[in-house]
Amino acid sequence: MTPGPPMTQRLALFDLDNTLLDRDAAFARWAAGFAAEHRLDEAAHSWLLRQDAAHRGPRGGYFQAVHARFGLGGSADELWAGYRRRMPELVACRPADLAALAELRAAGWRTAIVTNGRTDNQQAKIRRTGLADLVDAWCVSEREGLRKPDPALFALAARRCGADPAAGGWMTGDSAEDDIAGGRAAGLRTVWIHRGRPWPAASAATAPDHAVERVADAVRLLLARA
Repeated sequence: MTPGPPMTQRLALFDLDNTLLDRDAAFARWAAGFAAEHRLDEAAHSWLLRQDAAHRGPRGGYFQAVHARFGLGGSADELWAGYRRRMPELVACRPADLAALAELRAAGWRTAIVTNGRTDNQQAKIRRTGLADLVDAWCVSEREGLRKPDPALFALAARRCGADPAAGGWMTGDSAEDDIAGGRAAGLRTVWIHRGRPWPAASAATAPDHAVERVADAVRLLLARA
């Protein structure tokens, strides 16, 4: 791995979806419930999952495609709003990851969540999972008017922790572009949550400092380097 800049402060930023919580598992539960509610067949359920895996960026486009595909009552915006209400009820964090975050803060680290997404959905996830009690701050792209990989969003999260954005720290996340390239551009060292995936060859120039399977693994790494 390519070494990053030296760390001069105990600052740890974390992505939310598929990093601190298992968003894909929650989405699979949502898709199954949505298909059952609208009496969609197995092929339709599979389509929902495939479209989700292929979609990038804000979810509005996904629900426009769902609405057009199945001709459901109501608007695409109403489907999206229903999704945002339901998803916080379905997400969960691994107990070991929650314990690791608590240990990190007890060791004197300042921590924050940096996430893209709609404010209502992401804040509800943070609060319902107990993450709100384990971090010093969070930044949600819609609320801040900034979106990863923009370095300004990481800098804002650092300032909300009372940290100096120019003094280094760490970013942990599952996205090669949003979290790793974005974190490096913000002057942070990086930990990639690989989820069993190889690092994308096209992203070799922004390879992470470390790659681990879970947040608890990343926290152990940070504590060992403090």
